[in-house]
Amino acid sequence: MPIDRDLAMSQKFPEGSGGWKKDDAILYALGVGAGNPQTDPGELEYTYEKNLKVLPSFPTVVNSGGGANIFGTPGLEFNPALMLHGEQDVEIHQPLPPEANITSSARIADIFDKGKAALMIMEIATKDESGAPMFTNRMSLFLRGEGGFGGPAGPKVGNEAPDREPDGIVESPTLPQQALLYRLNGDKNPLHCDPDFAKSAGFDIPIIHGLCSYGIVCKAVVDGALGGDVTQVARYQARFRGVGFPGETYMTKYWREGNQILIEAHSKERDAIIISNAAITLRG
Repeated sequence: MPIDRDLAMSQKFPEGSGGWKKDDAILYALGVGAGNPQTDPGELEYTYEKNLKVLPSFPTVVNSGGGANIFGTPGLEFNPALMLHGEQDVEIHQPLPPEANITSSARIADIFDKGKAALMIMEIATKDESGAPMFTNRMSLFLRGEGGFGGPAGPKVGNEAPDREPDGIVESPTLPQQALLYRLNGDKNPLHCDPDFAKSAGFDIPIIHGLCSYGIVCKAVVDGALGGDVTQVARYQARFRGVGFPGETYMTKYWREGNQILIEAHSKERDAIIISNAAITLRG
């Protein structure tokens, strides 16, 4: 059946509770490349309990407690095998503490008709123990083959990199076991660890998780452009354009434009785009 946009967006999902401890934030930081060199004071702030700070991309792996089982949602029939994670957007309403207890609620924020595909925006809003907004996760999911249902086309892709030399370039080498480490944050998809499964999906070797690339690039810009000050980040948006492979070096280019830092990341070895149309919005 075609997607019923109004029916799908009217669905209510239960609120849940969750949180994280210092070890969760440290494991995430290690999973996106922190800790090299291991004695560097800035790297230790991500990986050692003393003076621990939390990367703004960390909410993508947090046990939020609030989620939505979109499979079987009324008005939203699609083939899960044809679903792609196209974009990620995290809005940080307050700097992230090393530990927290939270409550979260999910909703289908919108569904756009892209012709050959539907683009669904999933939103998870998270609050701290006092009820104050802490962060909001938004995932753009492409449902291939589900377009043509008559919905709005949605906004055009933004955050285009300027046509000039970047203000800075940060190199982020990854470990051969980077995906094996990152998967301990909760994403156990065999595409990122099983060579036979990866070959069946068209890759010579297992690939790095898209959200791992998202975190690698976030850290590169926080360190390279913001001096490691995670509290300056109010929002981080990115589009997944390609894949990264364990052991590669990410080349993250950035441009300062007003209160935004526009971003694009490539594989140094293959000169292939991994992350594009990305931006960090600075806290005002």
